[in-house]
Amino acid sequence: MTPIKFSQRQLVVVAGVAVAVAAFGFVVFRMGPLAPTKVTVTQVKSESLTPSVFGIGSVEARQSWLMGPTVAGRVLRVHVDVGQAVKAGQLLAEMDPVDLDQRLQAQDAALSRAASVQAAAQAQVADAQARHQLATTSLNRQKELARQNFISASALDAREQELQSAQAARQAAQANLQAAKQDALRLQAERAAVLQQRQNTRLIAPADAVVISRDAESGSTVVAGQPVLRLANPASLWVKLRVDQARSTGLAVGLPAQIVLRSSPQQVLAGQVQRVELQADPVTEERIAQVAFESMPTSLSIGEMAEVTVKLQPSEQALVLPQASLQTHQGRTGVWRVKDDALDFAPVQLGAASLEGRMQVMSGLASGDTVVVYSEKPLLAGARFKVVDALVKKAKP
Repeated sequence: MTPIKFSQRQLVVVAGVAVAVAAFGFVVFRMGPLAPTKVTVTQVKSESLTPSVFGIGSVEARQSWLMGPTVAGRVLRVHVDVGQAVKAGQLLAEMDPVDLDQRLQAQDAALSRAASVQAAAQAQVADAQARHQLATTSLNRQKELARQNFISASALDAREQELQSAQAARQAAQANLQAAKQDALRLQAERAAVLQQRQNTRLIAPADAVVISRDAESGSTVVAGQPVLRLANPASLWVKLRVDQARSTGLAVGLPAQIVLRSSPQQVLAGQVQRVELQADPVTEERIAQVAFESMPTSLSIGEMAEVTVKLQPSEQALVLPQASLQTHQGRTGVWRVKDDALDFAPVQLGAASLEGRMQVMSGLASGDTVVVYSEKPLLAGARFKVVDALVKKAKP
């Protein structure tokens, strides 16, 4: 057989094609879609974790009062304004008393008349007792005369009838006196009720406070329970904190906290958890806690937003991994573990978390396991991978 001879030009073309195919294969399998996925890894270690809880809250007053009338009426005068400090017992506002003053005058007149009726009833009782005593003495005298046969039996019966009439008159007078006393007590109670209604038209400060809202002006008509003024105790301000229920494990009264107000983002204020409410918010899935200031800041406004970090109790030695390594695969939370140069997904049960991005592992991993922290694309079981120090190379200065 005669061998095929290639010209030099054909050899150059064949060599170029071979190089191109090799370069294409290198790009596809090393840098293209078939290239191994670059990942960064870390080892699971046992260490002590200081967990923290972060949440957003607003400044509120523990002690606040809504000052308003107990019955519908018209505001007569408002004596204080927003921002003004008031003392306990100070008159804040007045409602129009309408006819309460006239009703008090009528009650006073009725009480005076009741006193006169009671005095007349007492006089009647005294007169009835005198008549009863006289009838008793006369009957005794007539009985002595009857024993000596100086008077007839009919005369003695007449004296006995006079004594019975005197007894009945005395009982009637005593009943009238008792009725007069009861009527006086009724009038006193009615006057006390009217006086209480009159006092309710005067809105009095229940304690030392600051006026935070003025909701009605003179001449306005308000209904029962509608606030005219809102008061708050400035020394009782705290932060109403909302924390994600999934991260609220360990939240308890007495834990230290750090508070950063929206108006002073560079200043960190010390605080303490004073209350953890039993009822959570089912809509936002948050737990609610109250955090008090250890030292009340000078400039603080009710309703101001604040960021709160609560330091939980430090945990004992436990397995810890970066939060960035957590993935969700087929509805389960876990990590991609490197085992025997292959990837497999390991579901884990998590515990406390720190604000530095460290998570406590309760089960699913062992000390020394190698897990993937970052990957340049989503991973699958059995996928090719390449361990690197960092996904993005840092630029040289």
